[in-house]
Amino acid sequence: MPSSTRRARERASTRDRIIQAALHVLETEGAAALTIRRIAADVEYTPPIVYQYFANKDALVLELVAHGYRLMTEEVGRAAAEEPDIDRRMLRVASEYVRFADEHPHLYQAMNDTTVDADGRRLAALPTINLLLGLLATWSDAHGVVLADSADACEIVWGTLYGIASLGRHDAIGTERAQRLARQALSALLRGWHAGGSDSA
Repeated sequence: MPSSTRRARERASTRDRIIQAALHVLETEGAAALTIRRIAADVEYTPPIVYQYFANKDALVLELVAHGYRLMTEEVGRAAAEEPDIDRRMLRVASEYVRFADEHPHLYQAMNDTTVDADGRRLAALPTINLLLGLLATWSDAHGVVLADSADACEIVWGTLYGIASLGRHDAIGTERAQRLARQALSALLRGWHAGGSDSA
């Protein structure tokens, strides 16, 4: 194996170790415990080594946020794919979104926190946005509904699920009820768009 290839693999492995250590701290202790010095100690490197991979804590958090959205997309998408009926698939997405927020509370908070600027957060969220856009397109095609602006429809769905998931995370209503309410809310949105016919949303 060429030395350049070996070095590239070693760098990739080191970067992954740093990310996994940071993710573990974030998931188990929250963002307040996440520092470059702490992560360096956990992976048995010095802080300057970590800084070779991430310029600062914000850069590391951005990577964790991107990881969170990839994980959400994978888990929600896998669950949705198990349901052949598009209407039930959409409701499955609502439940899975709330479940993800409940199972990864600190990561979910970081994914929606202002620590990462709006542009960075939206770029990180693109996999999930594209998943929702694809599902909405499939749903609208299946029902002959023309969504006037699919991006707006996506934001409406996202905002609805985010609000209900946030209530569930803060124990205001509990996760099980939050999942039920998320399904009900999304069902109501879909019925409204369907009843509105063309140029909905």
